Amino acid sequence: MVARVIPVAPFDLVIFGATGDLSRRKILPGLFHRFRVGQMPKNARIIGAARSDYSSEAFRDVIHKALNEFVSETDRSPDTIAAFLEQLEYIHINATGDDGWTKLAEILRPNTVRAFYLSVSPSLFGPIAERLNTRGIASSDSRIVVEKPFGHDLASAQQLNTELLRNFDEHQIYRIDHYLGKETVQNLMALRFANSLFEPLWNSTHIDHVQITVSESLGVEGRGEYYDNSGAMRDMVQNHLMQLLCLIAMEPPSRFEPNAVRDEKVKVISALEPVEPDDIVRGQYRNYGEASGYLEDSGNPRSRTESYVAMKVAVANWRWAGTPFYLRTGKKLRNRLSEIAIVFRDPPHMIFPKMEGRKGNALVIRLQPDEGITLRTTIKEPGPGGMRLTEVSMDMTFDDALGEDLHSQDAYERLIMDVIRGDQTLFMRGDEVEAAWNWADPIINSWQESTQKPANYDSNGSGPEEALMLMHRDGRRWRAIEQ
Repeated sequence: MVARVIPVAPFDLVIFGATGDLSRRKILPGLFHRFRVGQMPKNARIIGAARSDYSSEAFRDVIHKALNEFVSETDRSPDTIAAFLEQLEYIHINATGDDGWTKLAEILRPNTVRAFYLSVSPSLFGPIAERLNTRGIASSDSRIVVEKPFGHDLASAQQLNTELLRNFDEHQIYRIDHYLGKETVQNLMALRFANSLFEPLWNSTHIDHVQITVSESLGVEGRGEYYDNSGAMRDMVQNHLMQLLCLIAMEPPSRFEPNAVRDEKVKVISALEPVEPDDIVRGQYRNYGEASGYLEDSGNPRSRTESYVAMKVAVANWRWAGTPFYLRTGKKLRNRLSEIAIVFRDPPHMIFPKMEGRKGNALVIRLQPDEGITLRTTIKEPGPGGMRLTEVSMDMTFDDALGEDLHSQDAYERLIMDVIRGDQTLFMRGDEVEAAWNWADPIINSWQESTQKPANYDSNGSGPEEALMLMHRDGRRWRAIEQ
């Protein structure tokens, strides 16, 4: 099956921090893929803006090397790369000074979609937004894209929102979380709201519990200083895992429209109960065998920053009363895995003999690797000998079912095209960000006030033993990370 491509309108996209790592690895390769399949029009322009004193030709050379490094050989022909590079320009610009802004204003075209992607430190969001506004570079139809972290806590998030809203209206601000651009995450909404099969069961009467797992096999190498001031709670739980929880727990919106969807997500965050200390585990990986530990990787031998968090969360509303959500994320675990598991309750009366090791029905949404959806069901084991039960999974791996072309799109390329179209559905609103921090801050503050160290776990293992007990005490088990 070939993906249907709908071209977007002509645009001028200005990427601040265009020579940085994110731009080279994700943003520009993503745009190249959209150009390659015909979604990016030939009269679109990408304008790199950074403090490096490059010419446009030197910038094209940098991006050419990036495409050779981060785009597979089968997807890049010399002619296509050459055509794409022709649409790139570069401006040397001082984000906090005067250099380059007049030239930027002069080269942007009238009556064309203008989008500004801020792939820079959050400390530069405000100064750049102010200059785009006061110098008349941004129009009332322009869009501004900002990357996480959206603040370090509630106070800094409020300050960041104030700075952005001083220069742009909320409908122009796109707070990007690449997790929401994954094919399977978007399919979660289609699965729930486009099918009559699951939504009647999507409540505490039928669902025993929900597991959300984001397991990373890498440590914090190369990001030690940043991560040691952040930790897993700020880096993953408050944003990525929170977004996944919202999509699972939200009520059906009145329509598939940005504010209707985001209204329901805010309601979920507002309904989260405070997490009790006994319902949360934080851990830190230690050296095991030849694998280094967090203290070595972070460069801080006295660090108490968590590289792992597991918690039991309750959503205080009628739909989810009595159904816990278990969240876990960690670095340097056995495998790279991101999934959501909806575990259903057993039948109220089982007429068949008890099956040893039975796990029951579960709907598993796999985000990475191998995006897809599986439904675990109980069936009769084939063959004679009576009613013997076994469990099988009905598998819909997207590569197999729909063709690899649909699956291969990266989250960034989808989300950037949404920006150009003016679709904010998969982007966070300011009040949503603040509500998430309002829930997370008390947890983080309690850790900072405590003298307790994170629980240790072996590098390349499955996480702290305490996290296993978080489930075992409730008569439940985590799904294996290697599944």
